[in-house]
Amino acid sequence: MPRALARKLQCLRMLYQMYQAQSDLASPARMAAGFMGPALAGASPRSPLAHAAATLEVMSRLRITHRRPDYGIADVCVDGETVSVVQEAALVAPFGTLLHFRRLMPAGSPAQPRVLLAAPLSGHFATLLRDTVRTLLRDHDVYVTDWHNARDVPLGSGRFGLDDYALQIVAFLRAMGPGAHLVAVCQPCVAALAATALMAEDDDPATPRSLTLMAGPVDCRVNPTQVNTLATERPIGWFERNLISHVPWPHRGAGRRVYPGFVQLSAFMSMNLERHQAQFRHLYQHLVDGETEQAQAILTFYDEYLAVNDLPAEFYLETVHRVFQTYDLPRGALTVAGRAVRPEAIRRTALLTVEGERDDICAVGQTVAAQDLCPNIRPYLKSHHLQAGVGHYGVFSGSKWNTQIYPRVRETIRMAAELH
Repeated sequence: MPRALARKLQCLRMLYQMYQAQSDLASPARMAAGFMGPALAGASPRSPLAHAAATLEVMSRLRITHRRPDYGIADVCVDGETVSVVQEAALVAPFGTLLHFRRLMPAGSPAQPRVLLAAPLSGHFATLLRDTVRTLLRDHDVYVTDWHNARDVPLGSGRFGLDDYALQIVAFLRAMGPGAHLVAVCQPCVAALAATALMAEDDDPATPRSLTLMAGPVDCRVNPTQVNTLATERPIGWFERNLISHVPWPHRGAGRRVYPGFVQLSAFMSMNLERHQAQFRHLYQHLVDGETEQAQAILTFYDEYLAVNDLPAEFYLETVHRVFQTYDLPRGALTVAGRAVRPEAIRRTALLTVEGERDDICAVGQTVAAQDLCPNIRPYLKSHHLQAGVGHYGVFSGSKWNTQIYPRVRETIRMAAELH
């Protein structure tokens, strides 16, 4: 092996170790800032102490973390009444938990449709969909694919690739039982469609009654975005050589090959670097001026945004290659565990596709492509919604999700439930 390549590979293997060392070195300073900041709380706005307090708060809070944030969903409004919600693990697998948000409804309340929300495995935790969950809970019994941080999964648990994601959806749906509905957000749209196709072909009783695909890369050949361009401008070998690292000791997954969440976060932030810099400046100024509500809104966002989730290397590389580079699903070449995926096998599952007009991650046309891939679903079971004025995150969170997109999702689920 050439010496230059050997040195490069050695540096790559040390990437996570170097990051961990830097994080450990900075930890005492952040802890000190966290202790000292509250001592200056209440300082007069715009005073020197207020500037010091703002500096300490920013220093202690704006840091990368590796633990899943709390969903923060203790109750939900159902038909004008506040109902308590408890979180329960319905099934625990090595790489993810089927998390059930059980509503404590009064005795005798009618059963609501069961929904599995397939969350992305893309560098953040499933808590990124808390607004989606909270809204769905108004009218549904909600389960979520709560993916684990790969750096905490022991090597003995084996691999987890794109096939495994699809098969895990199948396992979760079977655990929920017949009559459930499947809603996939962004990245898992391909795996969700594949899982549904396999189950439909097998006439599986747990085949979802409806499938909602929201802002997902079903066919990335359509209207390619910057994300698509970045995925295709280099061969898959480049991604493996430059972006995959090993989890260091003492984490439970030590030795596992991963695409580190902090690398993904860096890529996300670099795409909108000026916006993030402006937000940090706004945060500092809000703290100095004593505008706690505005400051807290920014802090809440970054508490979630800076919580990173490492991806299993095989899942990341297979997704880049098979979804973004070779377009296996729309070409009819996608396989799962050696089986051909045949979307035309889907006949009785209602299909709703949702896109955002301003989505710069999964552009208009990439998700609706699923409609043509499923020719044997009857026309009255198929629908598409293009939401004006929203970008990627606006498809599944925010006011337009709540008031305009969600009603379409709810009606699709209700219609499919009634037809069965």
